Amino acid sequence: MVSDEVRPSQLGHRLAQLREQAGIKQAELARSITWSQAVLSRVEAGERAVSAEELQAILEAIGTEEAAGLAHILSRKWTMLPRPALDHPDQQLLWEAEQRARELDDLAQKPHAHPAFQTRLGEYINEIRHLAELLLRRDHLIAFIGAIGIGKSTAICRVTGLEIEDQAGRHTVLETAGGGTTLCEVHLKVGPGHGIRIEPRTEQEIRACVEDFADLFFKSDQPEDADDPSEGVSRELARAIRNMAGLVRPKATKGPDGKRIKAPDPAEVLAAESTEKRDFVVEVLTRMNLPHRDLRAEWWEPSKSESPLEWLKTTFENINNGRHPAFSLPARIELVVPELLPVAGLNVSVVDTRGIDGPGVRADLEAQLENPHTVSILCSGFNAAPDQNVQDLLRRAREISNSQIDSHAGILVLPRPGEALAVKDESGLRVESSEDGYEIKAEQITAALTQYQLAHLPVHFFNALEDDPEDLNKFVHHCVNATRARFQQKLRDVLDRAESLLENAEKEQVREIQRAVGRYVSAWIDQKSDLGRIRANIPDPLFVEIRRAYASSVHAAARRKGEWHSLSYSHHLGFGARKMAVDVLQDKVAAITDYCNTESTVRFEAEELLLQTARLIASGYEELLRKMQQAGVSLFGSELQQESTLWWQCTSEWGRGPGYRGRVLEHTQEWFGASDRQDLEDRLEEMLRTEWEALLRRINSIFELGDD
Repeated sequence: MVSDEVRPSQLGHRLAQLREQAGIKQAELARSITWSQAVLSRVEAGERAVSAEELQAILEAIGTEEAAGLAHILSRKWTMLPRPALDHPDQQLLWEAEQRARELDDLAQKPHAHPAFQTRLGEYINEIRHLAELLLRRDHLIAFIGAIGIGKSTAICRVTGLEIEDQAGRHTVLETAGGGTTLCEVHLKVGPGHGIRIEPRTEQEIRACVEDFADLFFKSDQPEDADDPSEGVSRELARAIRNMAGLVRPKATKGPDGKRIKAPDPAEVLAAESTEKRDFVVEVLTRMNLPHRDLRAEWWEPSKSESPLEWLKTTFENINNGRHPAFSLPARIELVVPELLPVAGLNVSVVDTRGIDGPGVRADLEAQLENPHTVSILCSGFNAAPDQNVQDLLRRAREISNSQIDSHAGILVLPRPGEALAVKDESGLRVESSEDGYEIKAEQITAALTQYQLAHLPVHFFNALEDDPEDLNKFVHHCVNATRARFQQKLRDVLDRAESLLENAEKEQVREIQRAVGRYVSAWIDQKSDLGRIRANIPDPLFVEIRRAYASSVHAAARRKGEWHSLSYSHHLGFGARKMAVDVLQDKVAAITDYCNTESTVRFEAEELLLQTARLIASGYEELLRKMQQAGVSLFGSELQQESTLWWQCTSEWGRGPGYRGRVLEHTQEWFGASDRQDLEDRLEEMLRTEWEALLRRINSIFELGDD
């Protein structure tokens, strides 16, 4: 049983919404129902309950169609699903789901119902509840993902209106400077005012970051991998540490001859004065004064001399660069504004992910692609679109059967002025307009996406200096609405099939045909039960990423027991466990699903049963994959966190010349080759067999294989 209570605060909030939508002021409405404004204010604030008669008077005074419908919505009793918010945009569809689930439950309670039939009814109810939960949640993220320096932060500010215009031109609230600027992931959220919040890094993580920074000055400790262009620590992180520790490089001056004179670097001076790197790290941490950096949030107030956006821009830049004396080194920054990207009935936040600044695929980005309530806007520069980073994400999503990308992603191309006009058509002539250049480039992008079966993904071009941000706004809205439409369509399909089940429940002719089909399908499925010999190779994706990553990223991961934003051991092991399951099962699942879908077109009396079987195998398969992925992360992750010898071996290789990644890879492969790690792989293989057998039993349980 679910809670069906409507709290006074919920009702009051909805009444205030309806009044404002009707363009009626609070005092005006109060007069029309002969109340004082103070009483109505208390009702809208949820501080005073209203009787049925009072509610009717308020709704009649508002006089809109939505107000008239509220009384009907309040009269509904919810027993199978949670009551939606009174302003939920899918109120009617969810009510249909509630009614259908109730009918299914009533049928299941009838005496002498066949156990298999009761199981089918229960599966329908569970399916309706799961899909209803997706619709009930109205919080959605829009994650902008792409390489550094392509302009995604600028695009975000343009589409959200986080811009300041003055005599010098237009400025973004988010700091932009051609890449390598944003220190961490930035979330833009709607709130009661203009504010900024941070989630600070732990002291242990800050120490590890300072150790990475120290590697810049203790060169003898570094490898000499010629193909590693990184400095061992990101520009933005090094800049923040310098500012927090008071080690900012002085600006160069000019001598009498006009040549630039480079001032001594205080960090280099401090390193030279330090006997060991450890002493340097301790001194930097001391100068950062972390105990006094305990502020977690700050809000704009009218007393401030700056406008809200000017204050937000300045405060963000100070925190992002480590210049704010009260804030620690952030792991995440949240900017709160009164209005962002209004999408009717939804609560939308925007995520400016850290720009991709090297090879390999990051765990945080793949997590966005797997979140059912995240729309991933995959950004590319014009000439490289879709760039290799985007293609790597899509390829890996396909490798682990992540179906989210089919409906939860869009391609955003960010051209610079003149790039579209430089495109040549098939005759070798330059295009006559940017629109023509966009059209030709879109065809190339679609062709590139075909290999991932994603040619249908929406593509939008946005030149931040020239194009209207309203068009980008419409594109983002389209992507968000597409995810909601996917939820809605899935729920409608299930409700339609459930209705068919209810209509035919008492028809013995239909039931007999379904029994015969069930016996046949069950026997056919049993043929797919044997998994044979499994070749796991679970660590292989991790080995690939170690080879691809910068040496500095590998070293940073080793220093943190395998967990670094650019290289997460546990994430890639979870990926490997899921990929093992996909490699073993995807053909079997596809064969069963295709069989059921095909047979449903010719066996009309058994169509509903066959389609339920297809949906059940698909949803059960997705659940199995998620379990395998989480098991891989948990089993290997916990082992790695307890490991000490491996990490000592890996970190001690730093500074022994070229080939650092290769030596770390050898140590890692040796660790995975040990018998106890082989036992972990065996456990995952056994888990796969167990979960597959459980899924097949679950499917067989809906078939009436014997007589009633």
